[in-house]
Amino acid sequence: MQKETITILGCGWLGLPLAEALIKAGYHVKGSTTQEDHLETLRDAGIEPYLVELDPEVNGEEITDFLHSDILVINIPPERRDDIVEYHIEQFSSLIDALGQSPVRSVLFVSSTSVYPSLNREVTEEDAVDPEALSGQALLLVEEMLMQESGFQTTVLRFGGLIGYDRNPEKYLASMKEIVNPDQPMNFIHRDDCVEIITEIIRLQQWGEVFNACSPLHPLRRDYYTKAAAKSGIELPPLVSSAEPATYKMVNSDKLISALHYSFIHPDPVA
Repeated sequence: MQKETITILGCGWLGLPLAEALIKAGYHVKGSTTQEDHLETLRDAGIEPYLVELDPEVNGEEITDFLHSDILVINIPPERRDDIVEYHIEQFSSLIDALGQSPVRSVLFVSSTSVYPSLNREVTEEDAVDPEALSGQALLLVEEMLMQESGFQTTVLRFGGLIGYDRNPEKYLASMKEIVNPDQPMNFIHRDDCVEIITEIIRLQQWGEVFNACSPLHPLRRDYYTKAAAKSGIELPPLVSSAEPATYKMVNSDKLISALHYSFIHPDPVA
C-alpha cells in the first residue's frame, strides 16, 4: 500500500532531517526553502524541492503542486519584527486560503511552549492563556486559526527549546557574561525526539490534538551550564540571581507520552 505524500513547509534545521526520516519510512516528501541555493540540498536528500515564501502572501511558482499532498507539516517560526503578531496572522491567512484549494486533509503545526506564561508551576496543554512573549501571542493566535478550519484537521505540537548537534550549550557559553536566574528550570527537547515524535503522530494519525513536547527532565540553568562548562573546558560565567524570585514554567508532556506510547530518546538534557 502506497503511503501518503507529505509536504513540509520549512526544510531547515529541523525540517530537513524530518524529511529524510519520512522518506526512509516510505513517504513521498515535498519540501520548501526560501533560498534558491538550498534547492539542490533538498533534491540530493530525495525531497521534491520547492521555492516558497510567505511574505506575507504565499509566493512560489508552483504552489498548487507544492500543496498537492495528503499531509502538510508547517515548520516556520514567527519572524522577529515589530509587527510580529499581525504579520504572522497575515502569513497564515494567505496559507489557509491556499490550503482551501488543495487536497491536504491533515496539518501538523510546529508551535512552541512560548504560548505559556510563567505560572511558577507545571503547565499542561490547557494553560496556554495570555502568553508574555509576542512570539507566543502570534503562535497561539495561529494555532486557533488552524484548529478552527473544517477543511482539514490540525494537530498542534508545542516544542520546548530545540537542542542537539550544533545547538548545544558549549556553543553559547563563550559569549555569555553571566548566567541569570540559575535556579530556573529549563524546557528542552532534542532534535532526534522532535523528528521521531512528528513521525509517530503521522504514523498513528493523531489528528485534531494539541501536544506538549519537552524532555521529561527539567534541569536548572546552573546544572545545565555547569555540566557544559566542565565538558568544554570553558570557564563558567558568574551565576546571578535576581532580587525577586525568578518566574518559571515546567512543561508537562504526559499527554503526548500517553497518546503515542512514547519513550524519549534523550530524556535528560544535561546528559
